[in-house]
Amino acid sequence: MKWINFYGIAIMAVILIPNIVFAATHKDGFENLYRNKIAEVLEQTGRFASLILMCVNIPGLCAGFIFDWAEILYIVFGFGIAAVYCLCWILFWKGNSTKKALVLSVLPSALFIICGVLSLNFPLLAAAVIFAPAHILISYKNAALTNNKKG
Repeated sequence: MKWINFYGIAIMAVILIPNIVFAATHKDGFENLYRNKIAEVLEQTGRFASLILMCVNIPGLCAGFIFDWAEILYIVFGFGIAAVYCLCWILFWKGNSTKKALVLSVLPSALFIICGVLSLNFPLLAAAVIFAPAHILISYKNAALTNNKKG
């Protein structure tokens, strides 16, 4: 595998689009009601490592695609999950529910894990395993606390 993963860069660009739009249209940002320092550190560490490792392959730690047509699956699943993620952002744009939180946290988690497995990118897989549970937990707890605060 080469150092630069152009498919990964393109997939990350697609995933970042709704997040950038959200940040640009919500100047006050996002209220984090669930305060768990360990989960927050794990989430952020896993998030940035996963984003970087989707774009960069570390020689010796990335064994290449797991089987002959895994590269095709990587592209199909990668862009498919990214497209579904963007669609879900559109569908859930105004709402703030636990369903939204779970969908928008499980999709990128699954993306990182699937891409890590298909490409045998062991650092990406490790980062994804750190990111996924922390991100899903924080997203779910924030949605639940926000809904409890309103009601």
